[in-house]
This record gives sequence, structure tokens and C-alpha cells, in this order.
Amino acid sequence: MIILPAIDLMDGVVVRLRKGEFNDKTVYSGDPGAFAKKWADMGAEGIHVVDLDGARAGRPVNKEAIRAITDMVKVPVEIGGGIRSVETAREYFDLGVSSVILGTAAIKNPDLVLAVADLYPERVLVGIDVKANKPAIDGWEKTVDDDPVALAAKFAGMGAAGIIYTDISRDGMLEGPNIDGLKEFATATTLPVTASGGVTTVDDVRDISKLKQHGVTSMIIGKALYDGAIDLEDALLALKNGN
Repeated sequence: MIILPAIDLMDGVVVRLRKGEFNDKTVYSGDPGAFAKKWADMGAEGIHVVDLDGARAGRPVNKEAIRAITDMVKVPVEIGGGIRSVETAREYFDLGVSSVILGTAAIKNPDLVLAVADLYPERVLVGIDVKANKPAIDGWEKTVDDDPVALAAKFAGMGAAGIIYTDISRDGMLEGPNIDGLKEFATATTLPVTASGGVTTVDDVRDISKLKQHGVTSMIIGKALYDGAIDLEDALLALKNGN
């Protein structure tokens, strides 16, 4: 089980949103590279980055901030937000990211998953962000009627290496993860699942770690790390000790 600190970028700085609302944000750092290095130095085995502006604009917006992150850390960096073409994915790989995350693009244009995965095997993740049991797209501003589990099965057949499952209702709210929903989703898909949204305490970390047998292999933590609700070293120690 791996913990991935989250870095959400808007206007070149590190922010967090509440429930995905772009007008409800908190700025945490003006130096994304140093922010990422702090987590890596504490023992994080990877960094999860989202270009929030890119998610809304449909194209990369914070490339320089992302370059700063990959320049500062040696651990794998995954990036999502605004990746709508093979060319954009290639640009990010050239910047040094390890994996790209296709969200809105994967749902609107599933063939893109196939195309990128064909060129970059095992380096394409699909983000399924759920709001009221429906996948959300376009920076979480719209939803579609597709079934999340059916989507995951389709992407598995197209070469996706894993699914990042976000419960938007829990994201940034410090209310704890939706363990039952996460377990149900992970059990129903054959792909490794990354849990995202609502991880608030070390107990939440322990609860998610128990879902490893159901296919949950990593978790993303954002606001709880930023606000000090979770100490990353304590969370990593809990995983290591299995308690």
C-alpha cells in the first residue's frame, strides 16, 4: 500500500478545493517543487498532481509548476488535468512524469486510453470521479450517466494500468473516506484502485489499507496533510507496522 500526497495546481500555486468547487479554494504554497520535495523527503513513494486549470480548460496550463516538481523529486509523479491528446501525454512524459491520468478525456473519448496505453504501456491511469454515484467530468462541473464499474471494465480492456477512484463528496472535507463505496468499487473491478477523497486520520489510513485484499493498492491524501490532521511519517509508520 502506497500513500501519495496530492498537489493540486491553480495559477501556478498549490491549492485545495472543497468538494471540487473552483471558487472555494485555499492556497497552501507558491513553490510546488519545494512542496513536493517536502513529502518525498518524509518518505512518500510517489506524488499525485492535478492541473486544476487544465481540467477546466481542456489543455495543460501549469506545465512550469509540474516541471518544477519533477525536477525536485526522484519518486514517481503522476499527473492529471487537461490531458486530451496523445501529444499532451507525450509532453508530460517528456517533462519527467511517470504516469498520466485521463479523466474527462477517457469518458468522452475512450479510444484515447487505447492510443496512449499502446505507446506507453502501464503508464496510463484513468480517473473516475464520482458525485452522487455518477462520474463527474470537466473539472467536476458536470456528470454523466455511465456506471462507474462498467467504465472501469471498459478501460481495463483498453490497457489502463489502474483506476483512481475519487468520492467528490468527501474530497477536501476532512470527513473520512467512503470505505463501503470504495470496497464495493474495488471488488467489482480487475484493475488496481487508488483511493482518493476524505482521508483525514491515521485510522482512515489503516481502514483503507485493509482493502488491499480487495484491490486497493494506494491512497491519495491532500488537505489532511496540509492542515496537519495527518502526519505523513506517522501514516507511513502505521502502514509499515500494519497497525
